[in-house]
Amino acid sequence: MSLLRIDLIAAVPDIFESPLDSSILKRAQEKGLVSIHVHNLHDYAKDTYRHIDDTPFGGGAGMILQCEPIFECIEKLMSERMYDDIIYTSPDGEVFNQGIANELSLKGNIIILAGHYKGIDQRVREQLITRELSIGDVVLSGGELPALMITDAIARLIPGVLGDAESALSDAFMNDGLLDCPHYTRPAVFRDMEVPEVLRSGNHALIEQWRKNQSIEKTKKLRPDLYKHYTNNQ
Repeated sequence: MSLLRIDLIAAVPDIFESPLDSSILKRAQEKGLVSIHVHNLHDYAKDTYRHIDDTPFGGGAGMILQCEPIFECIEKLMSERMYDDIIYTSPDGEVFNQGIANELSLKGNIIILAGHYKGIDQRVREQLITRELSIGDVVLSGGELPALMITDAIARLIPGVLGDAESALSDAFMNDGLLDCPHYTRPAVFRDMEVPEVLRSGNHALIEQWRKNQSIEKTKKLRPDLYKHYTNNQ
């Protein structure tokens, strides 16, 4: 029995195919730890041509995803099970981060509606959506890629998905919100560039302290906003 079910709803569901059948997301599904289901909004259209969009009232450029197919799809899913969150990927939403990924990984059932075209009918947002998430201040052709990113970030946190149980815990943002430290592997010397001696010392206490210091300095240099948050919480 899956620990987490994610239903992805999209106007262009083909975008999901390759990522969901590769790497970590494929492994998560094969292990039965995450169940991911893709729904094509066109399957819920009422007209012969399976239209799911129309021009906006009041005029203006772009097309808007209609209420009816979205309501039909989500209400059908809700009639089959309870959902903890119905998420809409939108530039308007709160910016998705590791903390939100951690929170969502503890849920049971999640719907992610990928926006497309100019947007969706506001009535969907008001009546069905429980949370709106953005991946940052950038406009994409559709919300399918953000939906995949959110799905990947959640799935890899499920216990048993990653081969190394400690791997996810040591990722960037998981350690007090800091960026990850530099990493090295063999050979110890490559083109006169040497791996720091401390990492070859075998002294685990020193190594951990070095990694912590490197994370702090890296965050201070590259993400002063995260560094400020870190120092304020010490």
